[in-house]
Amino acid sequence: MKNISDIIEEYLKATIKNSGADLLEIKRSEIAKKFQCVPSQINYVIQTRFTLEKGYQVESKRGGGGYIRIIRVSPHDHLDLLDQMTKIIGTNIDQLTAENIIIRLYEEQAITKREANIMISVMDRTLYNANIPHRDEVRANILITMLQTLKYKELS
Repeated sequence: MKNISDIIEEYLKATIKNSGADLLEIKRSEIAKKFQCVPSQINYVIQTRFTLEKGYQVESKRGGGGYIRIIRVSPHDHLDLLDQMTKIIGTNIDQLTAENIIIRLYEEQAITKREANIMISVMDRTLYNANIPHRDEVRANILITMLQTLKYKELS
């Protein structure tokens, strides 16, 4: 059974897709009213489901005429996507964010399902017997190395 966050996410993604544009502007209170939930639930969905590593940029303006603008960010090609993801990773990355990046690469068809499964298996926190900051650094280094390898595969 889907929870309210899943339903709101599906609605927003479908609305973006059906609009024919990569942009959606909403009023938080209107969406909350539509789904009979508190406005903070809409914030939660947008903050967790519409992130840069998932391919979205979010802008917001508070106040009476306020809005939340969700923009679908589409890469020019797979090399551009690999570069974008490398920048997002930075010097450290947690397991969930790493998995989201890998899922996006798969959804954009930059990697195969098999490659995604292998990459996700290596991101598992139980493989790293270290404190959190060091573990996230090691994970980032491994993921960046995998992306660089994929980038060179794209070039050949």
